[in-house]
Amino acid sequence: MKNFLKIVFGSCLGVFLAGIVMMFLGFGTLGAVMNAGGEKTSVDNGSVLVMKFDNLIPEKTNNLPVDPMDFKSEKIVGLHDFIRTIEHAKDDSDIAGILLDMSSMPGGNTTKSSIREAIQDFKSDGKFVVAYSENYSQGAYYMASVADKIFVHPLGGIEFNGFGGTIPFFKDMLDRLGIKMQVYYAGQFKSASEPFRLKKMSEQNRLQTREYLEGMYQMFLEDISEVRNIPVDELRTIADQNKLRKPEDCVRYGFADAVGYYDEALSDLRSRLSLDEDDKIPSITLAKYANGRYGKSSTAKNKIAVVYAEGNIVDGKGEPGNIGGDKYAKIIRKLRQDDKTKGLVLRVNSGGGSALASDIMWRELELFKQTGRPFIVSFGDVAASGGYYIACAADSIYAEPNSITGSIGVFGMIPSMADMLREKVGVTFDTIKTGKFANGISPFIDISPEEGKIIQEGVEDIYETFLKRVAEGRGMSRDAVHEIAQGRVWLGSKGKEIGLVDVMGGLDDAIAAVAEKANLGEKYRTSEYPRVKEPFQQMIDRFTGVEEANFEEHFIKKELGELYPYIKELSEVKRMKGPQARLPFVLPSY
Repeated sequence: MKNFLKIVFGSCLGVFLAGIVMMFLGFGTLGAVMNAGGEKTSVDNGSVLVMKFDNLIPEKTNNLPVDPMDFKSEKIVGLHDFIRTIEHAKDDSDIAGILLDMSSMPGGNTTKSSIREAIQDFKSDGKFVVAYSENYSQGAYYMASVADKIFVHPLGGIEFNGFGGTIPFFKDMLDRLGIKMQVYYAGQFKSASEPFRLKKMSEQNRLQTREYLEGMYQMFLEDISEVRNIPVDELRTIADQNKLRKPEDCVRYGFADAVGYYDEALSDLRSRLSLDEDDKIPSITLAKYANGRYGKSSTAKNKIAVVYAEGNIVDGKGEPGNIGGDKYAKIIRKLRQDDKTKGLVLRVNSGGGSALASDIMWRELELFKQTGRPFIVSFGDVAASGGYYIACAADSIYAEPNSITGSIGVFGMIPSMADMLREKVGVTFDTIKTGKFANGISPFIDISPEEGKIIQEGVEDIYETFLKRVAEGRGMSRDAVHEIAQGRVWLGSKGKEIGLVDVMGGLDDAIAAVAEKANLGEKYRTSEYPRVKEPFQQMIDRFTGVEEANFEEHFIKKELGELYPYIKELSEVKRMKGPQARLPFVLPSY
């Protein structure tokens, strides 16, 4: 009865709140949502395309959980629509230039470099790019470095100190609480469980982390050196000696072009647009511009399916921003049964997760491959562990030089809270069972040595399966894969050297390769999956109970800020089911 009343009350509250949302948004907003992608957005001649990076950029537009308290429900432009929008703006005579508002720059390294490359190409037809920020993070400056003119606030600055990563270790805290993490893993570099069993990094983890950080840092320096005409060695010296201590230092060493306020950056824009000082600058945000400046999509009969696999790999259906094994298996199965689908590109941006869900998807991808139609994988920021598992069956794998890959390994963790409950609150447990293993695995009873041995054998069996999948997909021997596996993480450029990657290239290159292999010429269209609802519809679904609104996560994230990823990591452990093929750390971002 209690649960029944809770459900009834929740449904009534959802309908009531949805009604309030409708009243606030008004029929005009609803009409705009319904007509999204219809009429082209009006853009004044000589407009400036304004880019802000307030939100994490998903691979596919709107493919992430919406903020349940964001009543504006604006479209979150995905990486590839972001890039296509910039390319379209380059050829649009109404767009004169770009203003980069670099107050923040979330996202992975490949995401940043892909957008940066598109902005740099935008300039090739003589259009301008101006950047402004009070304080530039390293990632924000990397993006802004391609601008024709970079403004830094008189009391601001540019962070430029080199790359580093901080990994939290929970072992001491767990010991104090009386919680034991019973850990089983395969692969000496599979360090995902280290924070729960060690108090500092292992030498293996320190080695692989240092190697990939140094590789990314070198690419970062080379890209900045090219556009700012500062030698790489000099950039390293500036970082090592922390020379950018004041805004004037940023100009002195060639990182910025002017120390100035926002109004001075706007004055620069007016000058470029031949406007008077009091004239309003015609402008449009990238999100609004992306909403309706494209022509009709192709009506070609043949299609190439592009499936975006981004986020953690989870069992079941999952939600936007995660890769639900059952949901994605169903998508791939339907594509295999669709005669109009002439090829498949799987875009992976995932550090892995459930080994079971990974294998369920691998099977469907393998069946698609057996049809003889081309199947190519494109790596985003990261395609490691379970993310590599689902990729290894492809005809070929495309990656960016700074993509993260590898981490071919497996682990499992089972907490034991028996000591904590006994010592902290005086709760003990006793059992009756008909056999040694009758009680199964429980967080309230320690795993016996015999049970632990069985679990370890299971983890090693899954690791062997992982090695087999990679060996068969990559045309390598089991031992050759094992030598570069063991949970070790590699950069995409190194992955190509050791046989984990075939081609350095992006998503468009992978799509073109599928078209060529399928002999489609120019007569094809791309169709993107999974289908993602508009933010407005996602919000209505959440308020009306179709999807559960995660209000708790919203408020925790808002309060914790930069600490949130570490708390989220702990909560992910609680939700883990079965062995995991997961990246060994929270990726640092510059």
